[in-house]
Amino acid sequence: MSLSVVILQQMIKSKSVTFSHTIERNTLFSVYDYGAIGDGIKNDTQAFFNAWNATCNSLLENPKIIVPGDGTFLVHQILFSGPCRAKNIAFLIIGRIVAPDSPTSWSGLDQGRWLTFSEVERLHVTGYSTIDGRGHRWWAQSCRDHPNLVVTAMVFQSCNDSSLTKVNFINSSQVHISIEESNYFQVDNLYIEAPEDSPNTDGIHVHASKHVTITNTMIRTGDDCVSMGDYTSDINISSIVCGPGHGVSIGSLGRSGNFVQVENIHVSRVYFEHTTNGARIKTWQVVGRGYVRGVIFEDIKFYSVHNPVIIDQYYCDIRGACEETVTGVHISNVTYSRLSGTSSTDVAINLNCSTSVACT
Repeated sequence: MSLSVVILQQMIKSKSVTFSHTIERNTLFSVYDYGAIGDGIKNDTQAFFNAWNATCNSLLENPKIIVPGDGTFLVHQILFSGPCRAKNIAFLIIGRIVAPDSPTSWSGLDQGRWLTFSEVERLHVTGYSTIDGRGHRWWAQSCRDHPNLVVTAMVFQSCNDSSLTKVNFINSSQVHISIEESNYFQVDNLYIEAPEDSPNTDGIHVHASKHVTITNTMIRTGDDCVSMGDYTSDINISSIVCGPGHGVSIGSLGRSGNFVQVENIHVSRVYFEHTTNGARIKTWQVVGRGYVRGVIFEDIKFYSVHNPVIIDQYYCDIRGACEETVTGVHISNVTYSRLSGTSSTDVAINLNCSTSVACT
């Protein structure tokens, strides 16, 4: 058993893996009841859509839509939209959900998203099964050369007071989970995995959201384990195993020269193993404005990490050399406390701060 698995087991408290047998039938909406086949071959998208609409439009308190555990469900792009009349919807993923395995299946569709929840408050997605993005054929196509071929596996947009727990995500064609414009959102006890060489397969991305917690999760991907974009604040990340991947990153920020606002970020009890970065803050080499402030990294452990601690205010991932220009994103009140472990390079702490706006 690897050290990372042992550490995650120590982080996560014992949790039951059985659902209560007291679920009332009249509050349960099974995708089978709406025409799903569950053989992994037939397209079950319409059945999922119909089951969602029935659940969302019901007058029930605490209704449950269920993906049963005896099936594998092929689902194409789908939008689970609100607002809903029902309150406190639980989306129970017990069976396996798989994406189309070819990029050509997305012709004519919004190729940025696969499973999207939008404007649903008090939504709770949970389960003990796997969501498989089947991204292998996507990874061979460069996102830079094909910018529209970038599907995020699961998106939560404007889903306040909601949660995502106890689900496995594997092999997304790009980002696995994106939380956007959602406040008071909880992520707990996930397993996220994609090959180390899979491009842009971030584990969890948070953008324009406040009061988000991410806990008790193992992430092994080809990009950031957790990334935070602009307009994020009051983010708490704790008890995470990260690696392989690019670490926990604030940014990149300021690419378009917009006014950056990121504050009150707390990252603790993270174990980085064989990652390219550990605790990272990155802003673009552009004339941006705004701030990153009130950031705490504490109780962090590193094992063979290339850049354990890095602030880079001259970030650039465009092909070819980037001209070093002035950055206006002010990084301040950053605290590192109780960090330990090993670096795979001679430089464990790299503070590549702007000459015009210092890091403090």
